[in-house]
Amino acid sequence: MRAGSSTIEDTADAESCQPLRPPLMQINPAVSRSATMGAHSLPAVDGDLACCLPDVMRALIVEDDPNTADYLQKGLGEHGFVTDVATNGVDGLHLALTGEYDLVVLDVMLPGIDGRQVIRELRRQKNTPVIFLSARSKVEDRVTGLELGADDYLVKPFAFSELLARIRTLLRRTPEREPDVIRVADLEVDVRTRSVTRAGKPVRVTPKEFALLHLLLKRRGEVLSHTLIAEQVWDINFDSDTHVVEVAIRRLRSKIDDPHARKLIHTVRGVGYVLEERE
Repeated sequence: MRAGSSTIEDTADAESCQPLRPPLMQINPAVSRSATMGAHSLPAVDGDLACCLPDVMRALIVEDDPNTADYLQKGLGEHGFVTDVATNGVDGLHLALTGEYDLVVLDVMLPGIDGRQVIRELRRQKNTPVIFLSARSKVEDRVTGLELGADDYLVKPFAFSELLARIRTLLRRTPEREPDVIRVADLEVDVRTRSVTRAGKPVRVTPKEFALLHLLLKRRGEVLSHTLIAEQVWDINFDSDTHVVEVAIRRLRSKIDDPHARKLIHTVRGVGYVLEERE
């Protein structure tokens, strides 16, 4: 049978090529850790998954239905995942923000706060891959989930083999994706809306100034040369004697740094510029 039904079938028949493994412990508190998977007892990962993923993958399951949560925890555990389970949106969001996960399997309808609110808050700070699970099968529901930042959307009831295939595809293709909002000290840049605030006050910047600031933020803490900045922001190899980068930095500083005691954009003489918080 499929997940979301009143009974959940064992996944062993679908994975008959796998060696027999001892059953996993059932752990049922609101937030739980798959406790049977120590460093020396992790089950073997199937070949297709192992070829493209690290040795140990961590997954967060946010699901309020105990049958579905147990089904997911056992299935993912048998394929090499160390899993945590949260049965409400508040605990799920807390774990997603404070833990380091390779994947979040997120139900839409949750007590506390729903999955849409969870992913909305998560995407403001982190880019962990997320697969939505939902009984809502309408096109507009799937579109909304994807627009909020989900990487995939699977309708209940579902077969575990399909979920596993989607996870394989997602984790193979998922690059390191930057968050929608980047913060350094009291500077905040929303990449989607292209808005900038410093100390809670909006800062008006031109498109090129935003591109320059975005580059400095993406590579914060790294000294960027004049040539690299010119290539990345203007997409042109400028002559070495041009002052376009210096002028752009000066203008950006006048908006970002000059009104504030704490400076974030720094010059490294003879090398370039770096954006970072200094004491």
